[in-house]
Amino acid sequence: MKKAAAWAILFLGVTYFVLPLIGMVEFSLSMRRGVYSFDAYAKVLADPQFRQTFSYSVFMALLTIVFGMFLVVPTAFWVRLKMPRMRPVVEFVTLLPLVIPAIVVVFGYIRLFNTSSWLPMTGSTFGTNMLLMFGYATLSLPYMYRAVDTGLRTIDVATLTEAAQSLGAGWFTVLARVILPNVLVAVLSGAFVTFAIVMGEFTMAALLNRPAFGPYLQLMGANKAYEPFALATIAFVITWACMGLIQLVTRFSKHTKAAR
Repeated sequence: MKKAAAWAILFLGVTYFVLPLIGMVEFSLSMRRGVYSFDAYAKVLADPQFRQTFSYSVFMALLTIVFGMFLVVPTAFWVRLKMPRMRPVVEFVTLLPLVIPAIVVVFGYIRLFNTSSWLPMTGSTFGTNMLLMFGYATLSLPYMYRAVDTGLRTIDVATLTEAAQSLGAGWFTVLARVILPNVLVAVLSGAFVTFAIVMGEFTMAALLNRPAFGPYLQLMGANKAYEPFALATIAFVITWACMGLIQLVTRFSKHTKAAR
């Protein structure tokens, strides 16, 4: 009886999530009356604005991943090695982006870094792009930090560091050639989540007036009928592809460790 109830709850949950997705995909294929077609996808992919916004968001996602890696890996390593008592404080700080809305963060950025401030970053395209990248890194910080911290828990950080330093390695060498290779799978997991967040983010890109994929998706939704559902399907596929890559990388890492 309990097993049947559990399966029934699982079936209801899957139905609740899957049926709207099926409806979204079905509607995106109904642009041509009376027959399913990929006309909406063809129109979206042929739109120069789609290519511009999609490539911009991909570039910003890669930039955010690199910045987040250089920020989080040394921080998590140093906290675990030298300041274990500060770990609750660091964890609390990295959780703040989950409780502070993105609109509050971006308005704070605009207030601090507008053209009349001490550091006018919004006065140039490069500065605004960097500000947006910092915002993306802030949104992805909880996921990137926890992924890296989990990876560090699986290795003996102190012993590896002492062994490397006994052979004459400096701190940069320890991080780049000892710690990072051992937590690479964790970093990749955080990177895929960061990529998905950046590709779907709307608030920061819209308020900073950047040509990102999220604002383009909202613009299409306000002016078109079938194309927004095609875009939503593409965004959904990108998100789940990132989740699948996380699982793939994790399983590959487990098989590699087992083989050793």
